[in-house]
Amino acid sequence: VCLCFRDVPSVDILVWSELPTGAGLGSSAAYAVCLAAALLTACGAISCPLKEGESTARWTEEELNLINSWAFQGERVIHGNPSGVDNAVGTWGICWGTMKERGKEMSLVASRVPTLRILLTNTKVPRSTKVLVAGVKEKILKFPAIMNPVLDSIDAISQECQSVLEAMPANPSPEYYPVLEELFDINQHHLNVIGVGHPSLDRLCRVTASHGLHSKLTGAGGGGCGITLLRPDTSLLAVEAAKRDLCACGFECWETKIGAPGVTLHSSSSLNAEVLHALSES
Repeated sequence: VCLCFRDVPSVDILVWSELPTGAGLGSSAAYAVCLAAALLTACGAISCPLKEGESTARWTEEELNLINSWAFQGERVIHGNPSGVDNAVGTWGICWGTMKERGKEMSLVASRVPTLRILLTNTKVPRSTKVLVAGVKEKILKFPAIMNPVLDSIDAISQECQSVLEAMPANPSPEYYPVLEELFDINQHHLNVIGVGHPSLDRLCRVTASHGLHSKLTGAGGGGCGITLLRPDTSLLAVEAAKRDLCACGFECWETKIGAPGVTLHSSSSLNAEVLHALSES
């Protein structure tokens, strides 16, 4: 694609991230999306949307589709047979809606989800998405009559979760949170059934459950990270107690939120001091 526009000189690429790698947070997809966006912009395949005086800007829908398409190819190199969801979310942001599949490429037609508080916990257990995906495929081929209904049930959980999240922005009732918590629990059990659980994740779920909180794995599983849903009325004391007990297990915790835009072009003036320092040290 690039050579059709203009020649691009060799480049050095500096990657700076606060995300732990190989932990189920989509760091490889984030890298692939950013790399695709940067190279496509550099070679003129897509526009440079940043106008003078702006701190951030985003590309057109058509350009985002091209970024996503190339990012998916990067994910294939890393993971072998990825779903295409991670790079789609990295391109369009945290949305909920219809994933349109073309081959294995995903485009996202969705509305923004409500901002949800979560506790993100890294078990620090390394895992390989490629190996885990291959293991699930092997189990499906070996026990299709057992595994396919489980996968259908996981899909039904996703559909139910979609309905709840779509309803929440217009009616942010606290009654939705117990439903999400129950869906978390059911989903986690199903993920154990298909073979992507891990004792560290089971321990994470038990620890948070002892504080009245509900958790599930995120990413490919087999270790890596888990997320814990925090209700708006979850007390600071409960969160701190859960974090303390999780850290005592050797895990690492952050309190954060779900809900963000996708790939964005930033001016240097919009970057925080820590990022600018990392760049200057390169």
